[in-house]
Amino acid sequence: RRKKKDNSSMNSLRRDPPPLPARRPGLPPPRLPRLQGLGLRRLPPRIPPPPPRAHRAPPVLGFHHSCDDDRIPHFTPTTASSFSLAAPDSRSWRALDCRHGRALFLSKGDAQELLLWEPTTGAQQRVPLPVSYDVICRYEEVTVYATAAVFCAADGCDHRDCFRGPFGVLFVFCVEQDGDGGCVTLTRLYSSETDSWDEPSWIFHDLPMCFTFYSSVLVGRSLLYFMSDDGCILEYDFAGHDLTVFDPPNYESIYDGRYNIMLAEDGGLGVSQEMNPHLKLWTRVIEGADARWVLSRVIYLQNLLPDGALVEPASSLYVLGFAEGANAIFMTTVAGLFTIELQSERVRRVCDDHALCNLIPIVSFYTPVP
Repeated sequence: RRKKKDNSSMNSLRRDPPPLPARRPGLPPPRLPRLQGLGLRRLPPRIPPPPPRAHRAPPVLGFHHSCDDDRIPHFTPTTASSFSLAAPDSRSWRALDCRHGRALFLSKGDAQELLLWEPTTGAQQRVPLPVSYDVICRYEEVTVYATAAVFCAADGCDHRDCFRGPFGVLFVFCVEQDGDGGCVTLTRLYSSETDSWDEPSWIFHDLPMCFTFYSSVLVGRSLLYFMSDDGCILEYDFAGHDLTVFDPPNYESIYDGRYNIMLAEDGGLGVSQEMNPHLKLWTRVIEGADARWVLSRVIYLQNLLPDGALVEPASSLYVLGFAEGANAIFMTTVAGLFTIELQSERVRRVCDDHALCNLIPIVSFYTPVP
């Protein structure tokens, strides 16, 4: 009988080819000279794709104000172009807020309504105020102080081209009862999608909260902040519709108007404090149930503003507004009104007049490039 050949070793060789001979480091592989002889060039190393382009900070087009002085334009441009927007008349409408491509105004006449105005399109929309507010205002024994904030209500929006989408308005009004009867501040939330106001939220406190000099600050999509004329800060939480009142840093009982709310560098709530001749920037840090103010930065104004601007700073140096998105503040001095870009500390003189209050910056926005 013929013996069967043992092919196990051959199968093993077929499955496991012998290892390639070791090459010294730096030597080209054996086939490379042959490929080079064919005139083929080595491909360059793979270049990683560029990082996504960061959006530029939108420019500040100008500002509104709430002064009744006819000599001051209703809209003051801050850009190099000489354009002028047909802003609502400040004699009939009080400027309150501007955000996400919309400016918000409160009527000064008998009509209890809000006006939303799109600076880029000129479109206007009126929203009647809640009936409860109108009823309370008719009582002779109470005094009412009101303000409001506007914001985009579209999910996942980058807020660069959202003025045609849904929006919301938070209306805030403080009711002071005459004869030392205490105060209550109420809020009502409006939705453009349902064209209705939700149920009120309220908080009781001892002293009235008058809203004349400051506009609101939106932190993320969950918190809105307002500052009263006496320096108290009102927080509204969208999640639970809760209201909280707290003081700015180093607050004293005799308020001298040295504070203004803004966005901090980390995106949270910040406060500017004028400490002539420098400006302190504070950040509110929340750790669990505790919250505290932390000094984050000091801006030395004598290095930024012209010499004549810091004359009598104790009585003439004030931060009038913060431009969300542009990360810039408006500061009034005896030499006029200036903008300070917080990131670059670039200073620009805006206008001569400095007798302004409740300045509302109008910020442009860019349409994202696909």
